[in-house]
Amino acid sequence: MCRFPCFVNFTGHFEGMIVYRGYRKLKLKCPVVTIGIFDGVHTGHRMLLENLVSYARSVCGESVVITFDPHPREVLSGRTESVTFLTSMDEKIKLIEQRTVDYLIISHFTRTLSKKGAHEFIRDILIDKIGMKYLVMGYDHHFGREKEGDFDTIKNYSESFGVKVIKIDEVYSEGGTVSSTAIRGALLTGKIDYANRLLGYNYQITGKIVEGYRIGRTIGFPTANIQPCDSHKLIPGDGVYAVEVQIDDELMPGMMSIGINPTIHREMSSRKLEVHIFDFNREIYGRKITVFFRFRLRDEKRFDNVEHLAYQMKLDKEQALKLLS
Repeated sequence: MCRFPCFVNFTGHFEGMIVYRGYRKLKLKCPVVTIGIFDGVHTGHRMLLENLVSYARSVCGESVVITFDPHPREVLSGRTESVTFLTSMDEKIKLIEQRTVDYLIISHFTRTLSKKGAHEFIRDILIDKIGMKYLVMGYDHHFGREKEGDFDTIKNYSESFGVKVIKIDEVYSEGGTVSSTAIRGALLTGKIDYANRLLGYNYQITGKIVEGYRIGRTIGFPTANIQPCDSHKLIPGDGVYAVEVQIDDELMPGMMSIGINPTIHREMSSRKLEVHIFDFNREIYGRKITVFFRFRLRDEKRFDNVEHLAYQMKLDKEQALKLLS
């Protein structure tokens, strides 16, 4: 088996994967390529990436992943404010790097690129710029103008250039085929356990801690209000969750409320993300925080007064501690 050295990526950190933004002439001896959005980098994606890396090593080649930014849906629909994703680009890079991929190419997606046919894309990008020798594809992957290139079409085009195509079968869960769509649906309906199983890790949101109304302090449950770093990050369904909270390198248990907080705000208000970190009283406004969703505790509920809310939060904390332990 061939072994590859570690590389320095565009951030300047010593890591195991080179990241390029845009295409360039890569001087690789035997590129083994896969293409996709990889939203969530879930267990199905991870199976594909593991096969990519394994195959590249078996032919003493380099594993190359191509993804797109912005998401094609943002460009083609023109409605960026309503589009949500499971992973930010930073999260996606880290998750792909964990699969020991050698190269990640982030292609800037434009309307011009969307009009390029599958044959042109293979010829102009995959062959001329990357020098692809092998193409690894998921069972249902399409690319090219209006998704014209299905597996058989792409296989025929690729083989005409002397490229071998490898097809990877779907990955199943107890609810069917693993997909980003299934995970989004699970998160939006509060099925955190199921979503995490499909992802293969705990769903997370990273954000900045901003000023709130400080009402939690008056009832013994101070909360940190979170503004997500990525405005397109999918927010799970309203409710109360047992979570783990990371600030710097410290991981702490807590519980998070998502919703309009109807007990405090009697009139309809915007959705808020508020996290209470157990046994924590430091000042952290303006800091970056990552919340890992572990379990759903209950639906959001309107209580008659803040005393009843405080009593329920005490019960929520007891349940969260049991689950997280």
